[in-house]
Amino acid sequence: MATIASSDTAEATRNAARGFSLPAWAISYLQATPLFLILGFFFLLPIVMIGVVSFWDYDFAGIYPAFLTTNYTDTLGSWVTWKTYLNTLKFTAIVWALTLFIGFWVAYFLAFHIRRTSTQMILFLVCTVPFMTSNIIRMISWIPVLGRNGLVNSALIDMGLIPQPIEWLLYSDFAVVLAMVHLYTLFMVTPIFNTLMRIDRSLFEAARDAGASGWQVLWNVVIPLAKPGMAIGSIFVVTLVMADFSTVQVMSGGQSASIALMMKNQMSLLQYPAAAANAVVLLIVVLLMVAAILRIVDIRKEL
Repeated sequence: MATIASSDTAEATRNAARGFSLPAWAISYLQATPLFLILGFFFLLPIVMIGVVSFWDYDFAGIYPAFLTTNYTDTLGSWVTWKTYLNTLKFTAIVWALTLFIGFWVAYFLAFHIRRTSTQMILFLVCTVPFMTSNIIRMISWIPVLGRNGLVNSALIDMGLIPQPIEWLLYSDFAVVLAMVHLYTLFMVTPIFNTLMRIDRSLFEAARDAGASGWQVLWNVVIPLAKPGMAIGSIFVVTLVMADFSTVQVMSGGQSASIALMMKNQMSLLQYPAAAANAVVLLIVVLLMVAAILRIVDIRKEL
């Protein structure tokens, strides 16, 4: 009798549990709630606050809650802003092209010319060694190399190739681009390498059996299948370059400018609403660039 009573109790408990069970869609939303709260607090809320502050008023003493469009009209109506945006886009285009070229060939070498997986990992880790130091240290390490009395100028003068030091090696747009390529190439290498490693090697054999040359295999097989990695790397590089201010400030010697550097100067002058308006405009520009990349390469479809 006790056994029968206990089984009846267990059955009643299961029926009660089934009666209070949540529908599948509610369980999915419940599981996604922690992620939504974290993203909302640490990602969406700061963006909303920047958007709100961009409409506030300010003077030399502080900022005041208001709803003014002056910050946007001053930002978009200034030829300095447009010139700075063009300069930033110039840096972005050059750095993107160089990192894509260098990153693809480095990833291609690691993926297809290194046979042993252990060797691939070792060489890949070697590429990441500079990232164990800060960006500032890696950036300023170019100064003694490119300076007027640096290693490059001293070597060229000693070899008799130039009569006097080259001035534009440091504190110029060339130095800015060189430092950015050094800083951000790995962000292009990593996604391309991961994509190339997933390519089925039998496709190469099939292409060669069909009479394709090495360059035809590269152009018609490797590059199309590497597009997702190129797109992801491009998103990384574009967003990082557009938001970089320290490299432009240090490596140009104050002779060049970027939007991020403009915002940094505005914040140093306590012009937070103007900097917030610039940040909103920059965010829109970056999102449009990312959307253009995703329009060209559908990452979800390719992967």
